[in-house]
Amino acid sequence: MPARTVGLIANTEKPGATELLPGVVSTLRERGIETLLDVQTAALLGEPAGHHRNELARRSDLLLILGGDGTLLDAVRVMRDPVPPVFGINLGSLGFLTSLGSAAWREAVDCIAEGRYRVEERTRLSVEIIADGETRFAGYALNDAVISRGELSRLIKLDVSIDGAWLSEYNADGLILATPTGSTAYALSAGGPVLTPDSGVFVIAPICPHVLTMRPVIVSDHSVVEITPRPDGPGIFLTIDGQQATPVSNSETLRVTKAPHHLRFATLPGTTFFEVLRQKLKWSGTAV
Repeated sequence: MPARTVGLIANTEKPGATELLPGVVSTLRERGIETLLDVQTAALLGEPAGHHRNELARRSDLLLILGGDGTLLDAVRVMRDPVPPVFGINLGSLGFLTSLGSAAWREAVDCIAEGRYRVEERTRLSVEIIADGETRFAGYALNDAVISRGELSRLIKLDVSIDGAWLSEYNADGLILATPTGSTAYALSAGGPVLTPDSGVFVIAPICPHVLTMRPVIVSDHSVVEITPRPDGPGIFLTIDGQQATPVSNSETLRVTKAPHHLRFATLPGTTFFEVLRQKLKWSGTAV
């Protein structure tokens, strides 16, 4: 059904945001859609008051993000569930989450006003840091959770178990746990596979492993993945979606499971994952 209220978040530092934003907002309002702006976006337009992002999510039928993938990840990271469908318009060059280019913004507004957008569900990771049997930290990742070394350029040592069964000790620069959505992000650069959004799995991909036979592993998204640093290893950090870094001590355990709620993506009708994949990775099907 058509969105009656749209929450709009723009990356005000992106080139093109200043030029694009007034037209998007005025067109939405001309189509009879109540358009709420977050604080930074309202300030860019010179409007008197913006809304904090959790309030924006609570009051909106749909969130429209103008920016890049990082803008979208940063926006949804702070929002409490349930989050309304998210529609991304890319102001940069490469984006799998904000795959629609800025030139198509009028088509996007028409689809939003007429309720012709398609919604698909994307799995997220639930990531916990466990200390002395208690959860010290908890967060959700749409793309990935990355365990990496600290300031010293040393291998980190991680014991990894799946559903209580020991998988291996990883000696590497780090370890990536990615959703299907995140399989085209950092995990792809680390040699991981491309996963379709509905594949129902996670990928565990080592970063520059010391043992070259260690390859990415695919596990069911119903799995419980536990990662424990070796006591003699250096300090490590957990980074969620490239947005939020938290130190992890050698006495703590990371637990990663499927999050209880999906994130809903809104896209133009007829747009498929494979179309976006071909476009973003420049797969032509011909010899180079």
